[in-house]
Amino acid sequence: MTTDVGAVLDRMRGVHTGLPHDDGVAVFNRVYIAVTEEVRRRLAAGGFADREAAAELAVRFAGRYLAAVRDDAAGRRPPACWRPLLRLRAHTGIRPLQFAMAGINAHVGHDLPLAVVDTCRATGRGLQDLEGDFDRVGEALTAIEVEVRELLMPGPDLLEAADPLTHLVGSWSLARARDAAWSAARLLWALRGTEDAYGECVSRLDAGVGLIGRLLLTPVGGGCQSSGSTTGAISS
Repeated sequence: MTTDVGAVLDRMRGVHTGLPHDDGVAVFNRVYIAVTEEVRRRLAAGGFADREAAAELAVRFAGRYLAAVRDDAAGRRPPACWRPLLRLRAHTGIRPLQFAMAGINAHVGHDLPLAVVDTCRATGRGLQDLEGDFDRVGEALTAIEVEVRELLMPGPDLLEAADPLTHLVGSWSLARARDAAWSAARLLWALRGTEDAYGECVSRLDAGVGLIGRLLLTPVGGGCQSSGSTTGAISS
């Protein structure tokens, strides 16, 4: 399964090819490449209790993001959670950190609980079997999120201009989003035998996460870049 994670990374790098550096999807894609590389490193190091299920989760998780990008490029309607980022990706009044946070919000809030349920179904595991490794994937996300905030947040000389940005990104928490994702996965798992209720729950989850994404992408002024140079996978 680690080979599949490598294939997913190749697909992400393919998404990146040809996109302008400041394109909103490109910004998130760089972040997600870094996250997936970290997950692959931890898989290789034996950092997951159930390596097979963790790799399956990583691949299915990434697949939902890649499917949204593919559908948008093909003129198909992507999930509501991804539409704010995909529609506003070129807006000059939206900062790189907002694009990154909006992508993380869509991916964790909507894609992650669905990927958990899909993984349980595909591997024959129960939901509780994945809880520990769910947390470990979340730890990788959190580690990268800290780096993203440090790299993409305007420096002290731009603090006054960044006040609305500080308010926006400070109102969203990855830790709370992860907790909500696990709660959503538990609900979806409980509803898996009732098609109508399951579908309604997925639809409402998608819409709610999309609403948060639109708020995170509120324009706060253009032309402001990170005060420091970015290095590594996030800026490549």
